[in-house]
Order: sequence, then structure tokens, then C-alpha cells
Amino acid sequence: MTDIQDYPSRLNDPESKRFEAFSYLPPMDASQIRAQVSYAVEKGWNCAIEHVEPENTGDSYWYMWKLPMFGDKNVDRIMREAEACHRANPGNHVRVIGYDNKAQSQGMSLVIYRA
Repeated sequence: MTDIQDYPSRLNDPESKRFEAFSYLPPMDASQIRAQVSYAVEKGWNCAIEHVEPENTGDSYWYMWKLPMFGDKNVDRIMREAEACHRANPGNHVRVIGYDNKAQSQGMSLVIYRA
């Protein structure tokens, strides 16, 4: 049996915080992030961009960047909006959300910029 790896997380250490399943993996490069956003688009999920200050990541509320991109299938446009959000809020974490209309829930949440 393999040992379970511990991921220590402390409030006083922002680098130790984990946000979603992908945050336990090595950091993704731009092409891997793009592939995840492309997957959400292919599934028919509506993408939205959100951001928050690092000290407020534990809260359930993140600020929405503009409106959700309902029906937008252009991955390049979604990635440009995420980059624009990051440029406008350089001290914040930025994530892409994929809303699943059928399940009426989030199908994906991926932090793509960490402050």
C-alpha cells in the first residue's frame, strides 16, 4: 500500500493554500491551461472569470470579472479576458469557472493566476 502524501496548509503561509484539484499538481503551463479551458468549451459550459485578494481566498465569494461569457466558444477570447483581469488586478488570484447549464453547477474551477 502506498503512503498518502500530506499537503500542509497554514493560514500564515499563502503559498500552501490549495484551491481545487489541479492545485495539488505541478503548475500548468499556458498550453495546459488552454487545454482545460478548451475542454470546458467543448462540454458546452459557459465560462466566467473571477478574482480575489489572496487573504480572502477562503471566502466563498470571488469578484466576477465582467459578465459570464454565455455561449462564447472562442477559447482565445476567454484566455484574453483572463489575462486582462490579471493585468487589471495584479495582486489577486484569477480563476476560470465553467458553468454546466444542465447540472446547474460548476463543472470546472481552475485558478490560472496566483498572486
